[in-house]
Parts: sequence; structure tokens; C-alpha cells
Amino acid sequence: MSKIEVNQISSQCGSTLTIGQSGDSIQLACGATQTGFGRTGTVNWDTTAKTASFTAVSGNGYFVNTTSGAVTVTLPASPSAGDIVSIADYTNTFQTNNVTVARNGSPIGGIAADAILSTEGQSVTFIYVDGTEGWKNVQDSTSNVTGNPFIVATGGTITCCGDYKIHTFTGPGTFTVTRAAISAPNNVVDYLVVAGGAGGGIGTSSGAGGGGAGGVRYYLNTTAAPMACAPAAPLNNYPSGTAITVTASPYPITVGGGGAARPLAAPPRCSGNDGSNSIFSTITSTGGGGGGTESPSAPEYTGNNGGSAGGGGYHVGTGGAGTGNTPPTSPAQGSNGGNFGGPSPSCRVGGGGGGFTNAGKPGLTCGGAGGNGGGFPTAFGTSGQPSGCFQYFSGGGGGQSQNNPGLVSAGGLGGGGRGANNCTPTLSGVSGTTNTGGGGGGGIVGRCSTSGGSGIVIIRYKFQ
Repeated sequence: MSKIEVNQISSQCGSTLTIGQSGDSIQLACGATQTGFGRTGTVNWDTTAKTASFTAVSGNGYFVNTTSGAVTVTLPASPSAGDIVSIADYTNTFQTNNVTVARNGSPIGGIAADAILSTEGQSVTFIYVDGTEGWKNVQDSTSNVTGNPFIVATGGTITCCGDYKIHTFTGPGTFTVTRAAISAPNNVVDYLVVAGGAGGGIGTSSGAGGGGAGGVRYYLNTTAAPMACAPAAPLNNYPSGTAITVTASPYPITVGGGGAARPLAAPPRCSGNDGSNSIFSTITSTGGGGGGTESPSAPEYTGNNGGSAGGGGYHVGTGGAGTGNTPPTSPAQGSNGGNFGGPSPSCRVGGGGGGFTNAGKPGLTCGGAGGNGGGFPTAFGTSGQPSGCFQYFSGGGGGQSQNNPGLVSAGGLGGGGRGANNCTPTLSGVSGTTNTGGGGGGGIVGRCSTSGGSGIVIIRYKFQ
């Protein structure tokens, strides 16, 4: 075998230099590199799967394994036209743990934002074109990969409905926006903030008031059309309410607990415990007011004020309802409790706790039912009390009844608990439903005492 050692080979004439003959294979030595030939649109695949974030090198393809968690692939900095990078789903887990393709200063598909690979088995090839379009996905696939111009966020239980993501918090947590949307209107999120409902009052025999529901505050931006005839619309018809524009930052979430049940043994007469507040950003919904108890003393028989107020307990008189929407918000976050309604030798029923959209019913004339809560489209989450095409939140608790075996004071639609009946042992008071903000029903010493239902926070936004 002969050997030629030169620094440069030039053509003798013309502009074409031919190396080898037809059918020959031209091979670079192991470890040698070439420059100036450009690429043919293919990559050299690195067959060692990547399990951690890394910066890609032009000319390479990478198998990315996201079995244990999300991975970020950073594209090359200061790319030149023709630079190429490929990425493939190693274990078909991109749909569970996404790959973020970090643009590293260049656009992706003409958009100055990172891209997300979230399809099972997805593989893509990016070629850098120019400063306008940046990295273009040229692979023949069903996915169209561009920079993601929408909100990217974590926190709570995440579900999807069409082009929208819903983050549901049933307890404390953090809604973390890792990237804001490019278009400002898409950073205005929908939200539903429901406070904890209150416990019902408890008495020796005569009517105790139902617990008030937790306050409700919400804003519906992307769901304006479905809300036009929704049951919650009268209190917050689009576009009323307080708009929240998110930025790339964490938002601590507080989910209010329901008012705790009172001890069954002592004291013999006491008002229900108030619910706790729920908070998202600058929005605070106030916990429901506890139901009043049977008592000659106004501070005890009067239902407590709150997001929605507690119903009045038995006393010699006609008043006793608590005041809802306390402290006041606009639109109102809740309603008043129902009055005891006046004494009667045959029917002594506590007033119903206020609900989000309706006040509690007076005990004597209307049976002390809790006020109804508000209905929201199922597209906004499915954690409330279902009824038709809507999910209801924040129903008031029913008042407790005496001397009328057939009377049951129903809780309001939206998780409100019914009131007890002292003539029928099987009809004990019922607590508010968890994560609806419903108020607890009025109870009886020694047999039943009720708590309010905990609240909930739901956030919704366009993600694609």
C-alpha cells in the first residue's frame, strides 16, 4: 500500500477535483474530522440515552429517557445555517414527563419561546435556517413543533379540557407559572376560589341554625360563552369580577378548611364554628359564618357573619340571621342566613345558612332550608355537587327542627348539609361536603354536631 503525504490537493485545471473512482468508498480515519463539506440533512445518533438535562451539539441525534422525570435539551448557541439536531423519545414517556427544548437565544419555528415535546413516542429534527425562523422542525411526523406561546405551569391536580388546562387544589399548594404566555391576554386566567363552609349550631332541642357556606369569588375569561346562562352568572356575569394576570412566578394557594364540629356533650348550647378563608393571588374568599344556637342571648342565637352567613337559632323574637358578603366584595361572595322566624309551640326550626346565590330560608315559614350555591360549567372542573351540566359549590346548611317528625330542612345545592330533626333519631344533622364549601346542618346536643365542608381553588388557562 502506497502513502501520499501532502498539505493540499488542487485541481490541475477547471473547478472540479475528483477523488477516487466510481464505486469507491472514501473513508476518514478513526478520530479524524472534516470541515467545509456541510451536512446532508442527517445526524450521527448518540445511542447512550440521556436521562438528565444537557446542551445539544449540531450534527448529533439524541435518545432522551424521561422515565424518571422531565428533561431540558438546550439547542446550540450562536448556530449557523444548516446546523441540525434530532431528539427521540427513548421509552415512550414524553406524554408523562415532557422534554423542554430550550431555544438558547434563537427562535423555534419563528417564535421566541421554548418548545415542549409531550407526545408519546415523539421524534423531531431541527435544522437552523436563519435569524427569522430560527430552528425549523423538518421531520416527517404528525406533530408540528414550534415554540410554545402559552402559559406553562405546575401545581395541584392537572387535567385538560380541549385547549385548556385546569389546576385543582383541594388543599394547600403552589401554582407555579414557569413561563408566561407571549400574548398578554392569554396570561389572564380563569379562577374559582371557594372558602370553607361553617359548622351548624348545636342546641339541646329547639332549632339551631344551619352553617353558612364559604364565600365564592371567581373570574371567567376563557369560559365566557358557557357562563352566559350558567346558574352562577347572576352574581358574577362576564366580564365582572377581578381579573388576575399571572407572570412567571409562584402563587401560594390556601384552601380553607370547614368549621369544625362542636363537641356533643358540652357546652349544651353553642354556635357553629366558622369556616376558614381560601386565597389565590390577591383574591381572598371568606369562610362561612357558623349557625346560631337556641338561646335567649342575641350573641348566641344570631348566626355568625361570613362569606355566607349562618342561620339564626331559636329565641323569643323574629331576628337572628347573620350577614353574608362580610367583608364586602364586588360582586358579592355570598348571602345572608335565614332568620329563626319566631317561636311556635308546634314548630321550632332554625334558619338555614346562606348559600352563594341564595339566602337561607327562615325557620318558621319556609322550613329552614339552606340557600343554594352557584353552578359552574363542567369544563371548569368537576369537583362540586353535580346537577345537570353544572357543578355546584357553596350551599348553606339546613336548620335543625323540633316537634315536627316529618320536617327535614334540606341543605342548599352545592354541598350544604341537612339539619337534624330532634323527633326522629335517624335524621341527624349532616356536615357540609368536602371541597365544596358547603355549610353544615343544625345539630342536637348528645346526638349530632356538624362541620362545614372544606373549600377548593381551581385555575384554568389556555395552554395550546
